[in-house]
Amino acid sequence: MAVPSAQLATTADWPEVAALRARVFVEEQGVPPEIERDAADASAVHVLSRDGTGRVVATGRVLVDGATARIGRMAAAAEVRGRGHGGVVLDELHRQALRLGATAVELHAQLPARRFYERAGYTAVGEVFEEAGIAHVTMRRRLGEGPAGTV
Repeated sequence: MAVPSAQLATTADWPEVAALRARVFVEEQGVPPEIERDAADASAVHVLSRDGTGRVVATGRVLVDGATARIGRMAAAAEVRGRGHGGVVLDELHRQALRLGATAVELHAQLPARRFYERAGYTAVGEVFEEAGIAHVTMRRRLGEGPAGTV
């Protein structure tokens, strides 16, 4: 099996990215479709990972406002979870945030994904809250200070 890699998504990739997000968030998790996509999609930097057949299997986006970037819409197809696709997408989102001038990142992690983000150097801040009917926690980290020299 090939080692996962991530790349910037282009407008040509958008139908596959949107389909993956709909599968994960709307179909699997029951997020209302009208809130899964939002106006921020137009200005966000989107990243994706493909499997060996070329199919988009993981994605995420980053928005930068000053020194803090906000990562969101992290999604991985069920059949590739735990195989590194989400990690390479997150690393590339960190690189893009740095490129755009951010020094820190923040995200709202679903509770089952909390450990994934902790391994990537994030720390939970604040209390658990509900977003789109799913329990989340806000997590933050500085860029350039991740585990094992990650971005």
